[in-house]
Amino acid sequence: MTIEQIQTEIVALRSQIEVLRQERDSVSVKMTPPENDSPQAIAEAYRRHARENAQLFAELKGIDDAIAVLEDQLAQKQAQLQHWQAQAKQLSLQEQLEEAKKVAQVHAERINQLAAELAAEIRSLKACADELSPLYWQVYYKPFITGFKTISVPHVRSDGDVWTIVNRIV
Repeated sequence: MTIEQIQTEIVALRSQIEVLRQERDSVSVKMTPPENDSPQAIAEAYRRHARENAQLFAELKGIDDAIAVLEDQLAQKQAQLQHWQAQAKQLSLQEQLEEAKKVAQVHAERINQLAAELAAEIRSLKACADELSPLYWQVYYKPFITGFKTISVPHVRSDGDVWTIVNRIV
């Protein structure tokens, strides 16, 4: 059963309850007891009125019972709808999470690609520096480039659940 089907059933239940309430209002006979009667006299007047109109009161009782049953069904359907909506929201959150993970994966792959390119460029620069350093020392009395031992590039790795960005020394 889908959320839309449950919502349709809820609308149908509400509609039927409203129809029954209108029917009850149209069938009801208003009785106004005399104002100065005692409580016992008022109770007796209502009992007599019910005995004289037994079929009408049986019909009213049937309508009231039907309304009660339909209201119980309505409450059950509303609870079911809330449950389904909560599940749908959870599913939606999972879908959003999966979509965000895909985007993150693209970025992580690009970072790793750039890191590999950068590492290759650093190695090439180090090779040039290794060739030039002896001559540079002879001309300028200092090193051409320093710090190659501490050069690092980022790398994204995953153990499945947790992603980690580490620095790899080049």
